[in-house]
Amino acid sequence: MTHTRPALLSLRDIVFCYPDAPPALDGVSIDLYRGERIAVLGNNGAGKSTFFLICNGILRPQSGSLSVDGQRLRYTKKELTDLRRRVGVVFQDADNQIIASTVESEVSFGPMNLRLPRVQVERLVDSALVQMDLEDYRSRAPQYLSGGEKKRVSIADILAMRPEIILFDEPTASLDPKNTALLEQTLAQLGDAGITLVVSTHDVDFAYRFANRAVVFSSGRIVADAEPAQVFADEAVIEEAGLKRPLLFDMARLLEPHHPGLASAAPKTLEEFARFL
Repeated sequence: MTHTRPALLSLRDIVFCYPDAPPALDGVSIDLYRGERIAVLGNNGAGKSTFFLICNGILRPQSGSLSVDGQRLRYTKKELTDLRRRVGVVFQDADNQIIASTVESEVSFGPMNLRLPRVQVERLVDSALVQMDLEDYRSRAPQYLSGGEKKRVSIADILAMRPEIILFDEPTASLDPKNTALLEQTLAQLGDAGITLVVSTHDVDFAYRFANRAVVFSSGRIVADAEPAQVFADEAVIEEAGLKRPLLFDMARLLEPHHPGLASAAPKTLEEFARFL
């Protein structure tokens, strides 16, 4: 993909190994740009979660470099604080991210740690609560909310930091269909606001609907990085990464002989599929 603007975040030749294990990341290089919607795909153990932790500075690679706006990260305390403000992570299990006794204090935790003026913290918290439709939950204990509500709180946590990139680790895991649909709406709104969204998921149907770029990991390496339709059409990548194809993608290919142009149109929703037919 061709980009005219510099990358927000660049990884070059990243290698990271856990003790007594093969490399979790083995020479990973990638650029993330403003406003992208990226699906990160691959089996468990492929390196996706480690990739996220490197991007956020939680882990430091044994070799390779991480750059923000073209400036190489030196891993000073100041630079790491700035990186984690700009690159937020929403973890799969919201319970592991929530620490405060009320929703309001939870969402204010990040901005307060930045030592921002109280008025500014209040403004950031108010904005994040409005975005996540949590205004009526200010005084509620987040530990007792539903799974979908906790997920919204964990996203509000990150939004209050005014991030440029948000990394989502399996965001639809454990959510029922209603909350999954609400989450997809939220992601669309965040993407429309210009935030770069990077979503690790096993749900290829969701990835196909959501993403304009798909990055596939296998054994710690990136084996594909292209538009989703191009990735899912690549037999070698599908086999190496152990992926399945989205249902609508397969249906379009099966019906192509009877409806010329359907496969190339690549409908990503049932509504698009029905309009073409």
